[in-house]
Amino acid sequence: MTLIEILKENRLMRTEPEINNFEIALAEIANHPNEHDLPEYHLILDDKCQQPEVMFSLVHFLETFEVEIQLEAFIKVIPQLMINAPEWTRILHNRILNEQLACNIYQKLLRSVNLQKPHFIYYLLAESVAHHLNRKSSNILVAN
Repeated sequence: MTLIEILKENRLMRTEPEINNFEIALAEIANHPNEHDLPEYHLILDDKCQQPEVMFSLVHFLETFEVEIQLEAFIKVIPQLMINAPEWTRILHNRILNEQLACNIYQKLLRSVNLQKPHFIYYLLAESVAHHLNRKSSNILVAN
């Protein structure tokens, strides 16, 4: 069984063994991260997880990758991720909005993907980013 399969099998973290298996597999993956597996890493997130603080270790792991590569993987899996993990999707989206560099790259990537493969979710996310950036720039202008 691969480490990703172990994470998937234990992602609900209902028991101590599931929590331990998840943490051990994630630690091993973190020792040898593979950016090609980023889409699969994102799809491990699940709103039914019983231990969100442990699941946050996966979020922190995802954020260790180069920003653009991580965002490309996130955007690629958003339609799928929204099925089992709408709350985690929202958490990742908000974390991106709260980091200026990530937010700017996210906006650029969402625009690009909307041109290549339009999807209402990408459109809504792009609108959310634009609204966030406009509000942020308005606050800066008011402060000055």
